Amino acid sequence: MSALPESVAKRPVVLVTGADLAPQALALLDGYNVVYAGKTPTADDIVALCHAHDPVAVIVRYNGVNAAAMDAAPSLKVISKHGSGTDTIDKTAAAARGIAVRAAIGANAAAVAEQALALLLACAKSVTQLNERMHAGHWDKATHKSLELGGRTIGLVGLGAIGQRFAKMCDAMGMKVIGFDPFAKDLPDYIQVVDMETLFRESDAISLHCPLTDENRGLLNASSLSRCRKGVIVVNTARGGLIDEPALLAAVQSGQVRAAGLDSFAVEPLAADNVFKDLPGFILSPHIGGVTSDAYVNMGTAAARNVRSVIEGVEPSAVA
Repeated sequence: MSALPESVAKRPVVLVTGADLAPQALALLDGYNVVYAGKTPTADDIVALCHAHDPVAVIVRYNGVNAAAMDAAPSLKVISKHGSGTDTIDKTAAAARGIAVRAAIGANAAAVAEQALALLLACAKSVTQLNERMHAGHWDKATHKSLELGGRTIGLVGLGAIGQRFAKMCDAMGMKVIGFDPFAKDLPDYIQVVDMETLFRESDAISLHCPLTDENRGLLNASSLSRCRKGVIVVNTARGGLIDEPALLAAVQSGQVRAAGLDSFAVEPLAADNVFKDLPGFILSPHIGGVTSDAYVNMGTAAARNVRSVIEGVEPSAVA
C-alpha cells in the first residue's frame, strides 16, 4: 500500500466501522481523512485501527466501540452512530473519558417503520406461507383465513421517531394504538399511553421500538408472553436482546403467539443454531429495517454532521 500524500496524512482521522459512507456524507467530511474498517470488522480490528490512526471521531456502522478502542485513540472526541441505536457503544466508558456519543436520531425512522409494517402484515396475512404454498401448486382459498387488523389493538413499546411513524401507519389502517414510553412527550392524540401490564393485556399485536438497556433486556419472556392475549403477533425491528428467544419459540409453538416478525436477534449475523431457523410461525429479515437507499444517505449525513458539530463546536443543523 502506498503512503498517503502528506496533506492527507496530516488531516484528522474519522474511522468508519464499515466499508463505505454515502457520497453526501463524505462531502460533509471534507478536510478529514476517512478510514474504513471494512464490511465485517471485529472488536480487535477496531482497536487496532484506533491504535494505528488515532481518530478524532468514529462513525459506527457495524460492531461497536469498547473501552479498549477508546484507550487506543487518545485524540478521540466523538463516537457517532450511523443510525439510532447506541447499545454497541460503551457509553459509560465514553463518559468517563469525556468522549461524546451521538446518534442519527430519526434518520432511518421511515425505513424502519415501513419494515415493521411489512412484518406485521406478513404475520397477519400469512404472506410467506401462502407464497410458498402457491409456488408448490396449492390453492388454499377454501381453507385459509388471514387476520384482519382494522379494529384491533397494536401495542408499541417505545414512542420515539420510529414508534410514532409506525403508530401513524397503524392508525391509518384503523387500528387502536396504545404505547409505553416513559420519556415520550407531546404525542398525537391517536396514541393512548398505557403501562406495560395494560399493553400486554390488551394488545393483539406488540411491536418493539425501544433501545436495549439492562433494565429491559428480555422484556418479552415466558412470564410477559403468558400475560398477553392468546394469538398475539410480535414484531421486533429494534434489538434482539429485548426478547428471550427460547421463550418466544415456545410461545409460537404453543399458539400463545400467532406469529413473530423479527428483524433483529440476540446474536448477529444469525447463528447457525438459532432457535427460529426453518420453523413455521417466524418471518425473519437480516436487521435491514433501516437499510434503504434513502436511509443510507440520511444516516450517513446525520452521522457526519454529528462529528463536525462536536469537533467544530457547531450545531448539526448549521453544518451545510
